[in-house]
Amino acid sequence: MAYPDDLHYTKDHEWIRVEGDTGTVGISDFAQEQLGDVVHVQLPRIGEKFEAHAHFGEIESVKTFSELFTPVSGEVVAINEALADTPELVNSEPYGGGWMIKLQLANTNETDKLLSSSEYEDFVESQKED
Repeated sequence: MAYPDDLHYTKDHEWIRVEGDTGTVGISDFAQEQLGDVVHVQLPRIGEKFEAHAHFGEIESVKTFSELFTPVSGEVVAINEALADTPELVNSEPYGGGWMIKLQLANTNETDKLLSSSEYEDFVESQKED
């Protein structure tokens, strides 16, 4: 499994791509694989504010139901409305069309506490061993 180098990752399997003071958030390829076929994604409203690691939505698959968490603090400035009709984008394009929200970052330094691609890969491998 490849984990793009331009992203920061959490141990909850979310990722964030930072461009300026905005971050695009989604779940990792590993996470979508563990979930199975995604059938529904519940996202917050534009304008909602969240602290880092706060619950911002839910994702439902044929196997399970999981909560989604923000990697950093910020205000939701966009949601991926395409997921309402095609939630399977999370499976087919976890780092592209399957993104979930865009946040106006409250503090860009918070990404320093997240995992790099290689750190996340090591974390995932350690989880598989458990």
